[in-house]
Amino acid sequence: MPNKIKLIWDFRGPHAQGTAEHHRIHLEEFVIKEGLSINDTGVEQINDMLSIAYMIVEEKDMIPVRDALRPHRGEVAE
Repeated sequence: MPNKIKLIWDFRGPHAQGTAEHHRIHLEEFVIKEGLSINDTGVEQINDMLSIAYMIVEEKDMIPVRDALRPHRGEVAE
């Protein structure tokens, strides 16, 4: 099974949750446009002032996706 990488975008402030949810829409559009083999996107609210949007991609797709979308950080997905 290929390694998976979780690319993460951080959103801060009182509207962080809404902004992260909107960003997720664009991530899903990118997955469809690029024909990526995995479609796992999501939003997590960390606290009232911090939410994240994320996309999980296969390791082989990570560098081109990273270069195109410029996430704030990434980690190995479990």
